[in-house]
Amino acid sequence: MLSWFKKTYHDLPDFWLAYDAKFESKITPPHRYVVLDTETTGFDTKNDRILSIGAVTVFNQTINVDNTLEIFLQQDVFNPKTVAIHGILKDDDELDTISELEALKLFLVYIGNAILVAHHAHFDITMINNALNRHGLPKLKNKVLDTGYLFKKSRIRSNLINQQENYSLDAVADALSVTIQDRHTAIGDAYITALVFLKLKASLAKLKKIKEEDLIKIAAVL
Repeated sequence: MLSWFKKTYHDLPDFWLAYDAKFESKITPPHRYVVLDTETTGFDTKNDRILSIGAVTVFNQTINVDNTLEIFLQQDVFNPKTVAIHGILKDDDELDTISELEALKLFLVYIGNAILVAHHAHFDITMINNALNRHGLPKLKNKVLDTGYLFKKSRIRSNLINQQENYSLDAVADALSVTIQDRHTAIGDAYITALVFLKLKASLAKLKKIKEEDLIKIAAVL
């Protein structure tokens, strides 16, 4: 049954209003992309939490390495089983951690109205949207591209591609000859994903499947 009720928000903070205002004008090429990754306490989007967010900016076919974002969050939830993957310990004195709300503020300022890019993007965006919801804030307004989808789109005519397969970042990077470094750190995975994204953009353009101006048409608000 369809719901006739839509959640309303009152007295939204200034940092959200500033973010929201950036969507008042139409986004036109050349697009600014923010490629992101999150490291989390696990894969349960309802109960697990974000440990870190890494993001890099892509503009005019270039990764801007002088403008990156790397945030470590204070751990209210801790899962020792996932430490072996991301290496983030609870109460690590070497990390400058901030609250979830402060992390969201910094993240919103960084992304602005950019098109977001992530590998298996639905998970990362859901984790961030759930964090926003915990603080009484609406979902992200940005359009999102998934490099997993773009990878399958670039190989649609190949008998070697299973369109139902959820190809890992490692598998896609290997197929595109992208060197793996700093894997399973948020900023490292964001950079790897950015390299993958640039290669996929070039491949799709060469195949005349998706041009720069078409990317926003296939992007979605998750």
